[in-house]
Amino acid sequence: MNQVVKSKAYSRRSAGTLLLVGVLAGVTVGGGVGVIAASSTKSVTVCADTKTNVLRYAKNGKCAKTETKVVLNQTGANGISGAAGAKGDTGAAGAKGDTGAAGAKGDAGTAGTNGTNGTNATVAITQQSICGAGGTSLCKVGMTGPGGGLIFFVDYNDQYAGLNYLEAAPQSCEGTSKTWSSNTANSLVAVNGWAARAVGAGKANSAAMIANGATSYTADTSGAAFFAEASTCGSKDDWFLGSLGEMKLMYDNLQGVGGFASGLYWSSSEFGAYAAWSQSFDGGYQNYSLDKTYSFYVRPVRAF
Repeated sequence: MNQVVKSKAYSRRSAGTLLLVGVLAGVTVGGGVGVIAASSTKSVTVCADTKTNVLRYAKNGKCAKTETKVVLNQTGANGISGAAGAKGDTGAAGAKGDTGAAGAKGDAGTAGTNGTNGTNATVAITQQSICGAGGTSLCKVGMTGPGGGLIFFVDYNDQYAGLNYLEAAPQSCEGTSKTWSSNTANSLVAVNGWAARAVGAGKANSAAMIANGATSYTADTSGAAFFAEASTCGSKDDWFLGSLGEMKLMYDNLQGVGGFASGLYWSSSEFGAYAAWSQSFDGGYQNYSLDKTYSFYVRPVRAF
């Protein structure tokens, strides 16, 4: 009787154990040890019969050789922290973003001021248009100038300082049988050389030729330069003896007009102590070997 009761009690315990195990974690069977974790940290040992798979609660934590030991709700000790992993490589650059929208258009700037009109030789010459009838027309080569003579050069390209036009005196103001100078013993350096033969040099040459007290040169009061500068033709008093370059322009541009003689005309350009340059109005050549005391024509020039 006691055995039956004990047997029933045992069966109830076994059933209770099965129910407890089933509720907590289920059943693990086999030849090894199973570990089932649950929310509780308390451990429970059950034994599973390897033949019948019947589970029993092992209060003392021991199972028979024919049983498989199962430990329930046992939490293992914390494992050792693993070493930190190596730093990974930098990732590739991301793709370029889309271009942003265009900014708003800025306000228009203020308008600049108009520049002043520049001047050039043509404008300057036009402003001095004092030739022709009544002195209202633009001066051109061959036209009558302010001194009553003929215009023989216009500085359209503004090449020469101090002049825009060159005018030859009228025939009525021409000198005949005039020596260049009576001084043949000395050379006047100021009127000798290439620069003294250039266009624009005549006025300075003439002043040097008749200057009083010039070193090693006697003032000329009777020669060609003095005659030209003493002229008041056309009520003008700024006449002079043209340089060799100016006399060449007079010949080239006034051929057939102006009443020039077929002969030699003195220039204000000296060649040396005994000779000076002259311009032929017959063949157009220029002569430098003529004695200063020879008598030739003089046609005064003025610049304006």
